[in-house]
Amino acid sequence: MAEVTDEAILDISGLSKVYKGGVRALDNVDLTIRKGEIFALLGPNGAGKTTLIGAVCGLVRPTSGKVTAFGEDLAHNWREARGRIGLVPQELSTDMFETVHRAVSYSRGLFGFPPDKARIEEVLRSLTLWDKRDSQIRELSGGMKRRVLIAKALAHEPDLLFLDEPTAGVDVELRKDMWKQIAALRERGTTIILTTHYIEEAEEMADRVGVIRKGQILMVDDKDAMMQRMGRTEAVIALSEPLRELPPSIATFPVELRADGMELCYRGGDGSGKGREDVAALTKALIISGIDYRGIDIHDSSLEDIFVGLVSETEEA
Repeated sequence: MAEVTDEAILDISGLSKVYKGGVRALDNVDLTIRKGEIFALLGPNGAGKTTLIGAVCGLVRPTSGKVTAFGEDLAHNWREARGRIGLVPQELSTDMFETVHRAVSYSRGLFGFPPDKARIEEVLRSLTLWDKRDSQIRELSGGMKRRVLIAKALAHEPDLLFLDEPTAGVDVELRKDMWKQIAALRERGTTIILTTHYIEEAEEMADRVGVIRKGQILMVDDKDAMMQRMGRTEAVIALSEPLRELPPSIATFPVELRADGMELCYRGGDGSGKGREDVAALTKALIISGIDYRGIDIHDSSLEDIFVGLVSETEEA
């Protein structure tokens, strides 16, 4: 696996975007992306994810702030840096009557790179598009069209790749295949920034996670550190007989009675496994206290649980 370094490949400072009418899509965003990492940007619809990507890729003109990529200020040296950046947009934006091979080849030339038949063939084969190279894009399935977008973005061998909802509208089999391709890109040292609605994919693939809401970055952290700091364990213990009140030995745990005393609910711990250790100790205390139970349903927080909780908290604040 390619090594993630502390070197900043992208540095965003004080980035804001205010549209006509006063809509603030980005609000003083600060974000640094490390060379070689996979960074997942999570947020609800309208949070500013696509606007942020557009600002870096030259599709959106920021109202204020600074974007530096590969040490170049994009406001002054955009062309030099843009050739090293690839973008797979959320919306399909290509000529439907073009053939796959021509569309991907054209994308390479668009960034000033000379024709390279071997590179185009490599990209198409890696995305299982080689057999479709002479097909018009309009003839392809939704999932295959999405692959063409990825192929167009990879044609000029970018060092930094943006994937804006890359698996939206793709069936499960194609989605898994695409993630294999993304893992292979990471192996070659490509830095990847992705947005996704499939949070379990970010949980599996990302090194770091950022959460954005209403144009503001709420949190950026290493995925494992975030899971440990904000993760929780929840266990619901179904009792054999209703319990009117908690015995002193049980009340020391973070538990509450529910369902007319027929359920004991535990919420506590962190993402390090402490919660499950507490649940094991709790069940022993129940047995010692003579309290019988019929079953336990235990659940550890996923990244999605943390994300939903974090966004909900800020909405209520």
